[in-house]
Amino acid sequence: MSVLGAVITMSIVSACGIVTPSDDRILFDGKSFRAKANPVDKKAMPTEFTVVVNGVSASLDGAREAGRYEGTKFCIANFGSSRIEWKVGPDTEPQNLRISDDKLTFAGTCQRP
Repeated sequence: MSVLGAVITMSIVSACGIVTPSDDRILFDGKSFRAKANPVDKKAMPTEFTVVVNGVSASLDGAREAGRYEGTKFCIANFGSSRIEWKVGPDTEPQNLRISDDKLTFAGTCQRP
């Protein structure tokens, strides 16, 4: 009976599909971006941060939204608010963006609630 149970369980799991780490990525403009937000100076100015988004050449619009998302996550996790004052951010004019080596860099300040 246990063999039958294992076979049934395996068939149910295979029918549903198994979620792999790449399946739970958030896509921006249909693309996946590696992005990371870090504080500029954790001790002196903890609310100031930068976001670096890799692979901007895949989609500038997607990279901008990925950067917005990472900045928002950073501020919520560290300060409990999604409000950000961007110095260079997702709404900056394209000619004023910081893009180098296929990386987009944003800078902002989390606004405390």
